[in-house]
Amino acid sequence: MSGFANSMMSRVREMMDRLSSSATSWKDLAAAAEAVLKVDNDYFMAIQIINKAIDMYAASLGLESISMRDPKKFLDAARQQTGDAKVVSELVPLFLTRSEVLSNLGAHKRAKLELDAVISVAPDHERAKELRQETEEVMAMEGKSYSQQEDAKIPATVLTGFLGSGKTTLLNHILRDWKGDKRIAIIENEFGEVGIDDALVTKALKEEETIIEMNNGCICCTVRGDLVEGLKKILKSGRADGRVDHILIETTGLADPAPVAQTFFVDDYIQARIRLDGIVTVVDAKHIIQHLDDEKPEGVENEAIEQLAFSDRILLNKIDLVDAPYLSQVEERIRAINNFAPIVKTTLNVATNLESTINGILGIRAFSLDKVLDMDSEFLKDGQEHQHDESVTSIGIDLVGEVDEGKLNAWLGHILKNKGVDIFRMKGVLAVEGQDSKFVFQGIHMLFSGIPQDEWKPSETRSCKLVFIGRNLDRAEIEGGFRNCLVKRPHVAQ
Repeated sequence: MSGFANSMMSRVREMMDRLSSSATSWKDLAAAAEAVLKVDNDYFMAIQIINKAIDMYAASLGLESISMRDPKKFLDAARQQTGDAKVVSELVPLFLTRSEVLSNLGAHKRAKLELDAVISVAPDHERAKELRQETEEVMAMEGKSYSQQEDAKIPATVLTGFLGSGKTTLLNHILRDWKGDKRIAIIENEFGEVGIDDALVTKALKEEETIIEMNNGCICCTVRGDLVEGLKKILKSGRADGRVDHILIETTGLADPAPVAQTFFVDDYIQARIRLDGIVTVVDAKHIIQHLDDEKPEGVENEAIEQLAFSDRILLNKIDLVDAPYLSQVEERIRAINNFAPIVKTTLNVATNLESTINGILGIRAFSLDKVLDMDSEFLKDGQEHQHDESVTSIGIDLVGEVDEGKLNAWLGHILKNKGVDIFRMKGVLAVEGQDSKFVFQGIHMLFSGIPQDEWKPSETRSCKLVFIGRNLDRAEIEGGFRNCLVKRPHVAQ
């Protein structure tokens, strides 16, 4: 077990010991499980707590002898003792939470078994039926190959950018002027910023598109749960009355893209049905430097920097408002923060080259694992510009050779545990010793996703390419740590 996994197990044991040592009721444990899910998205911790809650509930009824391997038998026995109403109000919510956690841990078959048991005692329970349908859809998706899964998913674009950069103008162009044939669903986060123009949100447009507004807080913090529900609403709408080809999420100008991106990985149903196509950041060429130089109180993030660091595509907007030397300075500052995202220069208020601009940000698979396989040496080349903002940098590693799987796992565990908070984005494609397939990974802070994908061709040189973007990154430490994972070949005398 890696150091990261040991640390996680230690944390679980510590919390469970703390809960066990106090006079905790099953209701307290249920609330604790919900809190762990809501605050930390920690499914492994949640399953331990909810299991203990159900065990405690069973003990209160004297049902410890009935194995939880048969949830229907357990629920039937509980119903006989307490009655239908009490089982539905107390025990069914525990099983629903448990089924959601199991599904997000990948145990879909077991989750479905428990949902079937719930429906057997509460056939009209809408949430149980909804979760069961979601679980069945996830299981059906898992039966397909990776490429089939990705092709079947609806692409979603997160549209971010500081206040006044032109996000809403771009969104309006897409809705009103774009000649594409996609049916686009939109989630717009309102927080002190003008949303879609009233003239655009006509009855005809509303019938043509799915538009969901969130105006009770910033999408990256207070309404993240609402974002999941909004995405599920779009999925169910498309399932009911036709297709949804693309989802656009316009954040507020003050949003940190990281939690928004993480949403696509923490909910299993969303991850199985929607893929994050890319994070597109719109930049106001005239004002971006002053936003980047804005001094924030200690501990407060500079949102403009965060948005650039997380971006897969950068639309450098309003270039008509600055002269050529200043525009070069702006590009230099952007490259100092994110040297990997392509920059597209635009003047959205004039709608110049609108078709090519929109085609360059939708359906680009920039966040997809597939895209990592297309990385080349030029893409990974570090910029040599002066680092105006020394706290946020980008590091590229491109080395010929293979990595030792055990050393790689230990190193990644160390990175996630000790540097995860400061790593905005990481992605790469690696050659692993003894593996015919490329290992492709990506991560956001402490969230990590990696799979074997596509075999190495005989003509290809087995190599490793990685990208890190984040705050206070130590190049020597990261590159040195990764080099230690490389398989050391014995020197052969010539």
